[in-house]
Amino acid sequence: MTEFSVPGSPRDVSRAVEEYARASGRVSALVVPWESDASTLNMAVTSVKADGWAIEHTDLGTIRLTDLGDNATAVALLARSQELGASQAHEVLFERFASDLQRHLTGQPWPLVEPGQP
Repeated sequence: MTEFSVPGSPRDVSRAVEEYARASGRVSALVVPWESDASTLNMAVTSVKADGWAIEHTDLGTIRLTDLGDNATAVALLARSQELGASQAHEVLFERFASDLQRHLTGQPWPLVEPGQP
């Protein structure tokens, strides 16, 4: 799981996530209204494979956006595990998307250095 916080409301951050996913072309990220409430938005992340008129969406994971108050949002990205049917390739795709999204939303340069790493 990847967690970080960013400025903005959950609604603003969800729009930024949707736009980033659309621009990447590899995945789709959409708010799931029936799994959201007044302080938390849940987003489904799927891979998108199109073949003519047929479009296949494969569940990659979830993004949870939680209002921290003071115009800040906590972002938690959780990949669908192989135990729940995700392939290793799908886990890698989600992890790459999560890492790229974190850099995009936080403005941090590549590579990110995790705490405790040299």
